[in-house]
Amino acid sequence: MTVLKKGSVLEITPHSEWAQKFWDDLIPAKERVSQHPLFIGMATGKLNIRCFRGALLNFYPLVAQFPSYMALALAKATQFNEAGVVESRDWLIQNLKVEERHLSWYRDWAYGFGVTLEELDQITPPPAMNAVNHFLWSINYRGSLPESLAATNLAIEWATGDWSLSVYKGIQNYQSQSDIQIDKRSLAWLRAHAHYDDIHPYEAMELIKLLCEGKPDLQAKAFQAAQEGLEYYALALDECYKLQHQ
Repeated sequence: MTVLKKGSVLEITPHSEWAQKFWDDLIPAKERVSQHPLFIGMATGKLNIRCFRGALLNFYPLVAQFPSYMALALAKATQFNEAGVVESRDWLIQNLKVEERHLSWYRDWAYGFGVTLEELDQITPPPAMNAVNHFLWSINYRGSLPESLAATNLAIEWATGDWSLSVYKGIQNYQSQSDIQIDKRSLAWLRAHAHYDDIHPYEAMELIKLLCEGKPDLQAKAFQAAQEGLEYYALALDECYKLQHQ
């Protein structure tokens, strides 16, 4: 049985057959995001700064609204007699607290790379980049609790943890540009996602296992939600990457 440990984290348990297939079948969609040319360019210093700034600017609403998506999921965690609901409630509350400083850290990153705070506060991403936000709002508002966790905390956080680690390792490639400031403050968001948050998608999968065990229909819906979340994420990256060639 998966249990919430005293402190903060879920115990990671071996996957059952359906859960292993669920996880494995998501890998191609996850890698489509985490190994996207935009992130490879960031990690190697080859992404032009205009495209880099466009990414920081247009993905800001996803970062800013992420706790709101989780709060919508938390509102579903009310049937405490059902397996996994109490654990999901406790985990979401704990991780909403973790998200507290992420917005200011991201703003520091963007500012250090030449994006003004006024630009961040006024941004409306183009439709192809904003679609991921509409999807996450919809699935967290209208979907089941496991669908919400699968789309948000499994799919989005899994891919983000992967690419942020590679970008963090290579970010010093931009140090030579005079209009970019790379320091502890501007790297806080990247550092957190590269090192502190890498367990979140594995914990989210544990919750999905608890919530969906013995429920094939719900397993299929949760998988579809995770896959769609990753596809919308990739769509946003494709749109943003166009700036590299303009």
